[in-house]
Amino acid sequence: MATVSSLRAAASAASAAPPRIALARRVAAEGIGTAMLIAVVIGSGIHAHRLSGGDATWALLAQSLAGGAGLFALLTIFGPVSGAHLNPAVTLSAVLKGRLRGDEALAYVVGQLAGAALGVAAAHAMYGMPAWAVGTHALSGSALWWSEALATFGLIGVGIACGRHAPGQLPLAVAAYIAAGYWFTASSSLANPALALACVLTDGPSGIRPGDAAGYMLAQLAGTLLATPLFTWLVVGETTNTSAAAGAPAPTLPMPARRRAG
Repeated sequence: MATVSSLRAAASAASAAPPRIALARRVAAEGIGTAMLIAVVIGSGIHAHRLSGGDATWALLAQSLAGGAGLFALLTIFGPVSGAHLNPAVTLSAVLKGRLRGDEALAYVVGQLAGAALGVAAAHAMYGMPAWAVGTHALSGSALWWSEALATFGLIGVGIACGRHAPGQLPLAVAAYIAAGYWFTASSSLANPALALACVLTDGPSGIRPGDAAGYMLAQLAGTLLATPLFTWLVVGETTNTSAAAGAPAPTLPMPARRRAG
């Protein structure tokens, strides 16, 4: 009788578990969310630069406020649907933790990159600019690469730690970190390969030369590969791809834009 009761209880619990959201819906959420994030970052950069008359300090202040606020809203909206990665680095971290299959991750990244391109076009349309234009600002060197590695390392770490210990505060914590990153990093804390791609597609204040973006992306990859196992071990007590790590909430985060100096 106890066995029957146990089976009934297990069946009841299983039926009460929320169904897994279809991949198509999750990818759509990633694409739309990333497009909106890029529109916030690129659009605020253009607007702030114009309103400030080229004053880099005021432009950066406006961008950090807009970027942090927009990110908080997007993480809150899309988190329940796809986890609101909006960032290939976050998706890679989820794969390393065993929370996302390879095929799902590939679909996420395709959605994010497509969203990045659409987000640039949406931002440019608001300011009467061509849909896309190749970035021409030279942004390269070991200092900037180190900045991006550190920014991404911190972003992934905040997502893993907050997702484990205070998941309800994750959108606020990630948004606050990114807003701070605009100021304390030399690169303005892109920490997002999709955002780096978007910066290649704009010649506005956030633009980056195509050849320079590769360095940003490699640095972001390095930060992700280092932060994921380290922070998983710190907050979960296990290495990646274990049952304990798989039980930790996935970090949900993306990032801001590169400012134009002057």
